[in-house]
Amino acid sequence: MFRPPMQVTVSRISPVVLELDIQVPQQTVATEVERAYSSLSKRAHIKGFRPGKAPRNVIKQLFAPQVANDVAQQLVQNTLPQALSDQNVTPINQPMVELGAFSAEAPFTYKARFEVQPELADVKYEGFDLERPFAEVDEAEVDAELENLRVRFAKYEAPKEARAAKASDVVSIDFTLSIDGQDVKDGGGNGIPVELGSGQALPELDKALTGVKVGDKVTAETTFPANHPRKDFQGKTATFHVTVNEIKEKILPALDDELAKDVGSFQTLVELRADVHTRLAKMAKDAAETAVAEQLVVRLNEANPCDVPPSLVDAQCRLMEQELVQQARRLGQRFTQEQAELLQKQVRTDAEKKVRAGLVMAAIAKKHEFKVTDEDMEKGLVELAQETGKNVAKLRVEYREKQKRDILVGMILEDKILDFLETKSNIVELKKGETPKLLKKDEKAEETK
Repeated sequence: MFRPPMQVTVSRISPVVLELDIQVPQQTVATEVERAYSSLSKRAHIKGFRPGKAPRNVIKQLFAPQVANDVAQQLVQNTLPQALSDQNVTPINQPMVELGAFSAEAPFTYKARFEVQPELADVKYEGFDLERPFAEVDEAEVDAELENLRVRFAKYEAPKEARAAKASDVVSIDFTLSIDGQDVKDGGGNGIPVELGSGQALPELDKALTGVKVGDKVTAETTFPANHPRKDFQGKTATFHVTVNEIKEKILPALDDELAKDVGSFQTLVELRADVHTRLAKMAKDAAETAVAEQLVVRLNEANPCDVPPSLVDAQCRLMEQELVQQARRLGQRFTQEQAELLQKQVRTDAEKKVRAGLVMAAIAKKHEFKVTDEDMEKGLVELAQETGKNVAKLRVEYREKQKRDILVGMILEDKILDFLETKSNIVELKKGETPKLLKKDEKAEETK
């Protein structure tokens, strides 16, 4: 196997950034230059000369800059992988290459800067004090969820006898909006449904609509906050001019077997109730485990302060920002520039913690030789099938694709490490309604930054 001759000097710019200073001997440079010109002379079409017959000095005059650039790039491609292998380093991002001056009569030098994982020789992970939230479900919670289902499957009908609107009614309105007495062109709407008492409308508008009858015209005045997403609304006094078109009352279905059939593949209310209890219990357990995992992230960061590669933090930031954008769209949220900047800063802080904890857990996995077996993969696919409702056989085929398989392996491995860390921690079981102090403390600390 050919090993290109070179000299390599390693400089550690930071705990997670290395720079290689690589020098290629002049003889190697000259050989590559000669090879480049020989190849070029056979291919180049130069006016006044037959192909392959142009003098070298003419070719140099026309193509010297191109040859210098091509040879420099080729030398980097030929030597950088070997230099990385010889130094036993693995970049986690694409190395940034800075080329030195190029001449066929001198050695060629260049610098390659890249990020590496921090060296974590002595990882601390034992004796953490953690708190697990209460995860049992009582019948009152099941009753509340069944009540939510009744609301979801409610019907809305006009009252049999005309009456004034009250809480839980849905009032259909047309409205226009004026700011400081001036109409806002795009500030109105027609046939807009408003459920009274639900919190979906401004309090002043909700209050004005309570007690109205079909055909009534009312106004409601409010002052928009200084951080309203629309700059032309910020701190301004607004008046809603409203016409009531229709009033419908909410009619809840009976809590019986018929509701169970409407909700899903249930024949009786008993079956529905059991399913609700199982689902709530799983959600509570998952939430408790998530809270413990979040505490472990905090504790691992506290116990193992270390630099983290910026590129990994950037990648984690992008993932978290995408999740926030999707969540905001689902909820119809909009952020002011100030809110967006604060949120971005918080995301970066959280991303850095996640990355650091991930690197520490990777070091723990390596130390204890954690592995994901075929049995673990099968169990993971079965659980995934239960969560998504997909056929497990189809998931087996789907997760043969490398990227998806790697993601599932990573999730299973992380769960194994978290379970291991829990066995090494002191966990207190909290009572119903209590929140882990560590998470409250961490949230408070972030708010003050």
